[in-house]
Amino acid sequence: MLSRILQHKYFKLAVIFLLLALSIYQFVEGNIGNGIFLIFLAFLVFFLFLRNEYMLLASLRMRKDDLEGAEKWLAKIQRPEEALIKPQLASYYLMQGMIQSRKNVNLAEKYLRKALKTGLILKQEQAVAKLSLAGVLAAKRRKREALHLLNEAKKLDKKGLLKENIQFLKKQLKRI
Repeated sequence: MLSRILQHKYFKLAVIFLLLALSIYQFVEGNIGNGIFLIFLAFLVFFLFLRNEYMLLASLRMRKDDLEGAEKWLAKIQRPEEALIKPQLASYYLMQGMIQSRKNVNLAEKYLRKALKTGLILKQEQAVAKLSLAGVLAAKRRKREALHLLNEAKKLDKKGLLKENIQFLKKQLKRI
């Protein structure tokens, strides 16, 4: 119960405003050091508001290709619709989709479509989501949709980071 309250986004906002109010009070009282410390603490909580701590740990696990570890961290987020702000929620769905793509193709498609619908901010994240969704659709033998998503991912990948993956998936789709 307590962990669910601590994860809620409005609770974090209340803590930020409380810390800022306390820092102002400390400045008025002449305790400059305490005020500065409370401002730094408010910035830390604000950072955790923008980037959920479990999402950060899950993304670190994803970078190390430890999908089981990432799934454990994501499972700790209870009621993600309430705990996460919109961009975080889209990233949450993207990570869940990438994890599920190796386990359950139908669930992976659901999560990846939710991620795209919720609204990924970065073009690179959108490209990764579309590429992953194209891979899922290729596994389901839906070649036309997969090619369409693959072309969209290619347009979004301005830096060319996914170029090899896109070419590999195109070769796989030609075999279907």
